[in-house]
Amino acid sequence: MAAKSFDMIVIGAGPGGYVAAIRGAQLGLNVAVVEREHMGGICLNWGCIPTKAMLRSSEVFHLMHRAAEFGLKADKIDYDLDAVVKRSRGVAKQLNSGVGHLLKKNKVTTIMGEATVPAKGKVSVKTEKGTEDLTAKHIVLATGARARELPGLEADGERVWTYKHALVPPHMPKKLLVIGSGAIGIEFASFYNTLGADTTVVEVMDRILPVEDAEIAGMAKKAFEKQGMKIMEKAMVKQLDRAKDKVTAHIETGGKVEKHAFDAVISAVGIVGNTEGLGLEELGVTVDRTHVVTDEYCRTGVEGVYAIGDLAGAPWLAHKASHEGVMVADMIAGQKAHPVKPESIAGCTYCHPQIASVGMTEAQAKEAGYKIKVGRFPFIGNGKAIALGEPEGMVKTLFDEKTGELLGAHMIGAEVTELIQGYVVGRQLETTEEDLMQAVFPHPTLSEMMHESVLDAFDRVIHI
Repeated sequence: MAAKSFDMIVIGAGPGGYVAAIRGAQLGLNVAVVEREHMGGICLNWGCIPTKAMLRSSEVFHLMHRAAEFGLKADKIDYDLDAVVKRSRGVAKQLNSGVGHLLKKNKVTTIMGEATVPAKGKVSVKTEKGTEDLTAKHIVLATGARARELPGLEADGERVWTYKHALVPPHMPKKLLVIGSGAIGIEFASFYNTLGADTTVVEVMDRILPVEDAEIAGMAKKAFEKQGMKIMEKAMVKQLDRAKDKVTAHIETGGKVEKHAFDAVISAVGIVGNTEGLGLEELGVTVDRTHVVTDEYCRTGVEGVYAIGDLAGAPWLAHKASHEGVMVADMIAGQKAHPVKPESIAGCTYCHPQIASVGMTEAQAKEAGYKIKVGRFPFIGNGKAIALGEPEGMVKTLFDEKTGELLGAHMIGAEVTELIQGYVVGRQLETTEEDLMQAVFPHPTLSEMMHESVLDAFDRVIHI
């Protein structure tokens, strides 16, 4: 059978791959997308989306306990974990079928199966029916990543879980250990802690949320501890002794090893790229520490082969993957392409309280040699935050003293994952403090804190 020919073949239908395919089709290219498991990838099926659905359940549960504060009555407050999980899976399923519909609507050929790239311009797909051979001048690798497993700490699905098991838990943990305090670890710690699990977080670095601004991470730690979480920094899980009903963790801190028993452990110690089985080495594609090496245009150095999203390295964020997908499709179709700047991509963590940031941290700005102006504004000074019953949090902004450039913004508190986009747009438009000060923010909104934080950096703050 003759090989089917396309202009562009995308391997992987996550937020990078399916967006690249749709954009390519919009630009008139004949596009195929190959997916081995499920449309929407990890993000939609086992990551970003279902975790937010679960965190929303825990947030509502937390608010129900605060009913009296709002003049409301709620008795016998409880939850049904199976129903929480069922809702989360339903949300993921709805969006998964939505991706399939979008691909169909845009006339993208979808092939379910396992792809390899035997040679430049060729893709071979193992499907249920056999092997399909495809050809295209342009091949986009968007195979994503999976959870990193540390030797001796591997997941078994019973007592030791990855994010996947934590989304469909076999039981509700009474005593939970979370290894790793990045976004994934902290979000699960927040979810289970809110539902009543006695939760311990172990972080090998000197503070939790190591990629965030140190001041914000410090505020987060205080908030989590107030909620009853136990945080262990500069700590390492050396081994796990597994029994039928418990796991004993050997945790080393300050040179001493202590043993603690838990009935569930979540391992969230980073990710590794899905580079295996594609034939990349034979193709001449460079792989460094499980990630494909690319230039700023996502080119691999092998003509006609591109890599986007988690496969191409940090930041491991769905929105970065989508934008890279659009950029590559634009480039293939001969349009003007804009490289994605990692320093202008916001990071959001949906724990309670939420955390969001874009650009440099205070330490990074100082390290880069900037003379900076720092503005801060607390939630307690904002009318909307008080009315919402969310008086804890802060918006922090960093400016270059010389030029007024917005170098970075960091927030902790209610709904900051929605607020951060204001600063993202500002940075994209190369805003200065002057533009932000002259902008009129609606009242009463949480967004006013963004204005006040800028004013504070230049000693013009009104409400504190």
